Amino acid sequence: MNIPSDLKYTKDHEWVRMDGDVATVGITDFAQGELGDIVYVEVETVDETMDKDEVFGSVEAVKTVSDLFLPLSGEIIEFNEGLEDAPENVNTDPYGEGWMIKVKISDAAEIDSLLSDVDYKALISA
Repeated sequence: MNIPSDLKYTKDHEWVRMDGDVATVGITDFAQGELGDIVYVEVETVDETMDKDEVFGSVEAVKTVSDLFLPLSGEIIEFNEGLEDAPENVNTDPYGEGWMIKVKISDAAEIDSLLSDVDYKALISA
C-alpha cells in the first residue's frame, strides 16, 4: 500500500499536499482500494468557502457512494476536471492524476490536526 511520507492525512482517508497556502486534496490509496472501481467523482462546491470536515463532494464506486470531507477550512478554488472523463484515475494514481480539489486554506494551524504518514499507517492497521 502506498502512503507517501510527504503528505498529511485525515481519519476519513483524504490526503493533503501543501504548496504555500494551497492544499491539493484526494483520497488515499487505502480508500480507493476499499471503494473499488470509481465510476464518478462529484464536486459542486468550487468557489465556495467551507469549514474543515464539511462534505465537499462525493465519490461513486460500483457498489457504493461515499462523502468527501474537507480536511482544512478554506475556499475550494479548483476541481480536477480530468476526473469527469477519467474517474478511474482515482484508482490508478490516487496521489497524482487522481487528485480531486485544490483549497486556498484559511487557517494554517489546522494543518497540525492532520495525521502524518506514520499515524495514518497506524490508523488503517488497527
